[in-house]
Amino acid sequence: MYELSLLFFRIATFQNGAQDVPASPFVLRLLLPVYVAINYLILFLNGAQSTALLQIAVDFGLIVSFCWPLLYASGKIARFPQTLAAMLGTDVVISFFALPAIATLNTHANDLAYFAMLALVLWHWLVSGHIIRHALDRSLFFGLGLALLYIMLSSQIMAALFPEITGAPQ
Repeated sequence: MYELSLLFFRIATFQNGAQDVPASPFVLRLLLPVYVAINYLILFLNGAQSTALLQIAVDFGLIVSFCWPLLYASGKIARFPQTLAAMLGTDVVISFFALPAIATLNTHANDLAYFAMLALVLWHWLVSGHIIRHALDRSLFFGLGLALLYIMLSSQIMAALFPEITGAPQ
């Protein structure tokens, strides 16, 4: 498990790519409970315990629904397990680093916590673009464009399904 954690950290720091993740269903089975746990903790800190598991399931479904057609259309469907594992694993790494900022924002928000969250969102975008670039064998610019599209679409879908995320009246 340590080696996998190190691999996802190395992907999140642009030292490795999705192609370096073992193409094994076992990796996804190991990763999924960690993904659920870290995201549940974040949603718990944000006060969304009642819908946390549903939000995590929808988020996972969005990642799968984005990666699968993308890889299918480009004729690289064999890379799906690696790409999905890289997306989930790096999400866990970035979410882990987001925990202090989220806790700070929920207790006594300050400029540093807001700046940290902005930096983490940018990091997530860059890492997602890096993963997509390697999965599709395309340029970083292309990967960043698709990553931005994914982030925008998933945020809109999550906000529509869970209005409490945005604080909009229900």
